[in-house]
Amino acid sequence: MPHYKASIHSKLPAVNTSIFSIMSALSNEHAAINLSQGFPGFDCHPYLLELVNKYLRSGNNQYAPMPGITSLREAIACKTEAMYGISFNAETEITVTAGATQAIFTAISAFVNEGEEVIVIEPAYDCYVPAIELAGGKPVFFQLQPDSYSINWAEFQKLINPRTRMIIVNTPHNPTGSVFSESDMQNLEKLTRNTDIIILSDEVYEHIVFDQKVHQSVARVSNLADRSVIISSFGKTYHTTGWKLGYCLAPANLMKEFRKVHQYVVFSVNTPLQMAFAEFLQRKDEYLELSAFYEQKRNFFNKLFVGSRFTIKPSAGTYFQLLNYSEISNEKDEDFARRLTIENKVASIPVSVFYHKRKDSKELRFCFAKENDDLEKAAERLITL
Repeated sequence: MPHYKASIHSKLPAVNTSIFSIMSALSNEHAAINLSQGFPGFDCHPYLLELVNKYLRSGNNQYAPMPGITSLREAIACKTEAMYGISFNAETEITVTAGATQAIFTAISAFVNEGEEVIVIEPAYDCYVPAIELAGGKPVFFQLQPDSYSINWAEFQKLINPRTRMIIVNTPHNPTGSVFSESDMQNLEKLTRNTDIIILSDEVYEHIVFDQKVHQSVARVSNLADRSVIISSFGKTYHTTGWKLGYCLAPANLMKEFRKVHQYVVFSVNTPLQMAFAEFLQRKDEYLELSAFYEQKRNFFNKLFVGSRFTIKPSAGTYFQLLNYSEISNEKDEDFARRLTIENKVASIPVSVFYHKRKDSKELRFCFAKENDDLEKAAERLITL
């Protein structure tokens, strides 16, 4: 007797396996150097591992408080005030999350209602739009200017209307490596002044900014901080993406609503890791020197391509670098990325996947958070193209 298969109406009919999973699988299949998925190719600090081991073995293996352990929230508050000159209340305005993606999903779920609009700046990281659609919201897309990947604020202003509930900003920006300027933040503040628009600020690469630039957090602008939900990541800062630990900062009235959703998504997150980070955050040099570490990586990677037919505009932040291949091939970027993985054994991410209409600028995103030997081997395989 045949089994009855339940009919399913997909809430995300357009969503398939992510490009990151696809390219990593293709990389594994063809034994390629994986510069596609954004994770470091080296381990975290050995002392951080010692701290995790200490707290694992000292009986701290049960549920943490829903918003996170107090000592970690206090350490985050101290760090944020030192960096950006703003005081967040550890009790009511900071929540520890199971990574940045969970925090982004939780924030969108908490504040976006059926039919409300969320402005998404493209190219955009792929977790934003599905969360908006699951919340019943409507994504409204705005494209960064070609080449410079900057914002034309006069054009951006035209998208704001009474239905606008949220604006998602991401600086330093994945995938382009561009960063907001102080002027950008002033424009954002001006456009949202005296409105109910919430800013969701994805700042997971806050400690990876190059060429003497300064990370422009929304926390630096009081009138923006009052309406913003700020997302950060321990994984990006401390080379521990597999631990999935991050945090959210927001004024108390917004955090109250954020936690209503957070408690039913994960309730709380890994206790011994929280305790380890609470102690490790006292080592300020580990995040203050991160930009210099990755700037050396960026410079090393880019120098390998000097004289090649790739066009490079050095990344201003993150651990990603775009390479333009328009002088090499007219292939679609997805096809070219697949071919490089299969034939040249180097995996990357095609930038078109970060646009809802697959805008193809003949650019690939490479992660340079890898050992120098791997970066050299990858370049050797690509520079002859």
